[in-house]
Amino acid sequence: MVRGFSSGRRGRLKRTLVPWLVPALLLAFWQVSSMLGWIPTRILPAPTAIALAGLQLARSGELWTHLSVSAARAGGGFLIGASLGLFFGVLNGLLRRAELLLDSSFQMLRNIPPLAMIPLVILWFGIGEEARVFLVSLGVFFPVYLNTFNGIRSIDPGLLEMGRVYGLSNWKIITDIVLPGAMPSILVGVRFSLGIAWIILIVGEQIAANSGIGYLAMNAREFMQTDIIVFSILLYALLGKFSDALARKLEFRLLPWHPNFQRLSKEFRARPALS
Repeated sequence: MVRGFSSGRRGRLKRTLVPWLVPALLLAFWQVSSMLGWIPTRILPAPTAIALAGLQLARSGELWTHLSVSAARAGGGFLIGASLGLFFGVLNGLLRRAELLLDSSFQMLRNIPPLAMIPLVILWFGIGEEARVFLVSLGVFFPVYLNTFNGIRSIDPGLLEMGRVYGLSNWKIITDIVLPGAMPSILVGVRFSLGIAWIILIVGEQIAANSGIGYLAMNAREFMQTDIIVFSILLYALLGKFSDALARKLEFRLLPWHPNFQRLSKEFRARPALS
């Protein structure tokens, strides 16, 4: 029993550490290259110098101020864009008339890069928070919309017919059959849109901003603080990874019935068998 418990614990530890093996090796190579002078510190500071710069920002409180502002912008834009994407994805996925009326317009708008609309957005909203939240919302909308739409259209029509045969109302069909059936595809759109939210926010915060991680990087550029610039970039990467991890947790919570997630859940959460 003790041996089984130890084996299961080692297995979980291995699954936790292995994904970080490649980043750790890259950091080690980066640090050694900087120490040997292969990479000039003016171009790319050593990881230790970047970590020290981040520690100083954290101690001064400046890091947490900018981080909270960026998180609020990304979260607000994501909630607005994802909600609208989910609504119109369900609407167009269920109603052919709605698809005929709206989908072509959405497809044309989808091919306009959100960042190309920055001059127009500034004219609409100025350079305040509304402009940045709008850009994030616009970038988030389409991945959620497309995946919701495709997820609903891929549902077996026989399931919908069975729901009608059993006398389910239209609302019950949507909540008990349509949304659960489309949920795997919807969550793929959520994961994809979370990454896009941070990408768009990077640019949005570098336009006449006075707070946020993007502003932190732009301000550091004015003073040639390369370590802070690289730290800001790495911080965006970590925030993106953290958002993706939350989306993965959401998948396990919302898809316990799905065969693939049942298998993964057993692999990651199973306790060692008594022997």
